Amino acid sequence: MTLEIETIPCLADNYAFLAHDRKTGATALFDAPEAWPIQRELEKHNWQLTHIFLTHHHADHIDGVAELVAAFHPEVIGAERDAHRLPPLDTAVKPGETYDMWGREVRVFDAAGHTSGHVAYYLPKAGAVFTGDSLMALGCGRLFEGTPTQMWATLSRIADLPDDTMVCSGHEYTAANARFALTIEPDNPALIKRAAQTERARAIGVPTVPSALALEKATNPFLRAGDPVVKAGLGLSGAPDVEVFAHIRAAKDKF
Repeated sequence: MTLEIETIPCLADNYAFLAHDRKTGATALFDAPEAWPIQRELEKHNWQLTHIFLTHHHADHIDGVAELVAAFHPEVIGAERDAHRLPPLDTAVKPGETYDMWGREVRVFDAAGHTSGHVAYYLPKAGAVFTGDSLMALGCGRLFEGTPTQMWATLSRIADLPDDTMVCSGHEYTAANARFALTIEPDNPALIKRAAQTERARAIGVPTVPSALALEKATNPFLRAGDPVVKAGLGLSGAPDVEVFAHIRAAKDKF
């Protein structure tokens, strides 16, 4: 494996990610909540930032772009359909396309739901997906612009990736998400174990992101909306998966 991935805490509860390819020297940033923690990490490793990939237009994912561009002159990549509300893009991409990052494949996924133009980036050789505010650790983003149907389709696309894929998501919401998840599946042993591990990690300031996709599929209530046990527990046996997802998302919004 020639790719190193660094998780960078930003702002109050955001994460950015640096992916450095030791073979080519390419260093990609996935989302830019603020500049200084990212610049500090680059300087610590003596890495030159070559690419910035943006998942969506919210300020807490793009506010560091201008300063980083001024300092490092990377190529900025984002969704064509959101170009009007992203920082200036050097390359506009569409879902379903593959971007060539100095010989490393980056697949662009439609991740609509949290916002209408949200995308995710999957690096198959690295086994990592950068999901922004779509699939999160034990959660998913609020539906500010999209619909339950869009978000369920997004989560289903990501869930189809290999189980050992690392989910690099944009926020440290895992402890709060765990408390909600336990209201949906209070008897899920994998969830009970994960909730306890999360509390211990956060007590000593250890990030809970990234997380393994297999763990999300076993514990994340939003990915488990199609599970018959979850449906029965909610009194929704036989309901369409997307209807169960919408029910869980509405419950989380009020939690």
